[in-house]
Amino acid sequence: MNLARKIRMPIDIVMTILSIILMGGNYLFPADIVHEILGLVLFVLWAVHITLNRRWYGAIFRGKYNPYRIMQTIINCCILLCTILLMISGIILSNHIFTFLNIQGGLGFARITHLIASHWYYLFMSLHIGMHVGMIANKIKQKRQVGKDSVDEAHTTRAPTIKIILHILLALACAYGLYAFIVRGVWKYLILQQQFFFFDLERGYILFAIDYISIIILFATLSHLIATILKKNR
Repeated sequence: MNLARKIRMPIDIVMTILSIILMGGNYLFPADIVHEILGLVLFVLWAVHITLNRRWYGAIFRGKYNPYRIMQTIINCCILLCTILLMISGIILSNHIFTFLNIQGGLGFARITHLIASHWYYLFMSLHIGMHVGMIANKIKQKRQVGKDSVDEAHTTRAPTIKIILHILLALACAYGLYAFIVRGVWKYLILQQQFFFFDLERGYILFAIDYISIIILFATLSHLIATILKKNR
């Protein structure tokens, strides 16, 4: 049980990083086999993630549902559905790892499914992160308070100022995330207004990562705010 707690957060971090990399499609790699390998690694990590959280999935049909639990269940189930669709479509589109299956048809369906499922997965993953931000922050806060019997007066004075600065930075990151969401055309993929993935080479790889990280921050913040409201009202 202690081992599960220790590896849960590192696994989640690795999964988030892999998700950002994979959103770049094959444009980030000289060979598309790298995309397939990373996709397979992400799927394996999802299997581990579900195993570590099997009690939550086992309790889906038990107990009462309040608005917060409904939101959490919808987000988690949608992520799981997107993951399954990504794996199935990825196997069909595979040019290397799964060629031994000799799948002949369904390439057009698989391409569209992979495109739309990957972007919905990214959106729900961001919402999922937002619902756990409070828990992560509380754990960090508890670790910092271990061994401290008193709070330094200077630190207490600086705390409100630091908090205001962090809120301003968060607001700016969310504003840029909205900009990136529109400029990158992520919304078009979600409703299939654009059926082919476009990578803007002029903006470069670093800016691509910044854009997609800011999109995570945007939707994670929205999810966190909604979850906080639902928790207070339940």
